[in-house]
Amino acid sequence: MDPPILSIDSGSHPTTSPDVCRSKFSNSTMEIRKPFASVTMGEEPFNFLRALCDGVIAGATAGVVVETVLYPIDTIKTRLQVAHGGSKIYWRGLYSGLAGNLAGVLPASAIFVGIYEPTKQKLLRVFPENLSAFAHLTAGAIGGAASSLIRVPTEVVKQRMQTGQFTTAPNAVRLIVAREGIRGLYAGYSSFLLRDLPFDAIQFCIYEQIRIGYKIAARRELNDPENAIIGAFAGAITGAITTPLDVMKTRLMVQGSANQYKGILNCAQTILREEGPAAFLKGIGPRMLWIGIGGSIFFGILERTKLLLSQRHFDLGQKS
Repeated sequence: MDPPILSIDSGSHPTTSPDVCRSKFSNSTMEIRKPFASVTMGEEPFNFLRALCDGVIAGATAGVVVETVLYPIDTIKTRLQVAHGGSKIYWRGLYSGLAGNLAGVLPASAIFVGIYEPTKQKLLRVFPENLSAFAHLTAGAIGGAASSLIRVPTEVVKQRMQTGQFTTAPNAVRLIVAREGIRGLYAGYSSFLLRDLPFDAIQFCIYEQIRIGYKIAARRELNDPENAIIGAFAGAITGAITTPLDVMKTRLMVQGSANQYKGILNCAQTILREEGPAAFLKGIGPRMLWIGIGGSIFFGILERTKLLLSQRHFDLGQKS
């Protein structure tokens, strides 16, 4: 978890002396000239299990709050993306499928951050300091791949309900499996990975790197509003970049047994031929808004939860 002074790794405790802090800051300012923001690792031995457990708790908390607050925007985005030509979208049932989606979001977010945090901390000890961005990119991709096993079925059920195909999550799961088999719950899996692995890697890398650089410039730990603003920026930029991939992923997931598209390439070719290049940017506004606000809430809650857990570990260590 993040210490209260300049050392960026979560391993150290708030007992750093002023002289050490000045020395670390002097070294950190020299690192700004390197290609990527650098990271000073703490001296405490790496505790994989603690990092995993803390990540699971922080990820689950942040994921559930974000999904609950922003679900209506996501519903509008999905309906915009599946609309063909001049079709109108409907505004009823914007929270359709939320309960079932939370049942998947909670473990998926827990798995993602639970894998990301210890992987990131381990890789930061392997990569040179000036290449910390590669540690963040790699950890984000690994966390995304692990959580995709839950995120994809959750996304399929959610988007089918958002587009009015089913009314309840259990009914959706039962009918999808009956009509399409287990594979139906993983419809669009390859397009999901194509979108979400780079999304997770890029978003967390942008967030971590800006946060590290800001810490060095500010010479202090960041507060909750600053973490939230950085998270919003990272989310909005990454969301805009990956919108074309998101459009294809949505089309593949909601087509059901109709099999209008025969895979990612065929989906891209069909959309381009029938609707033109602009169709790949459908829903970009709601997507940027949704992910930008979501990034603000997610990273704000994530950092606050990590800090509370870190302080709890420290207090327990002092008592023992």
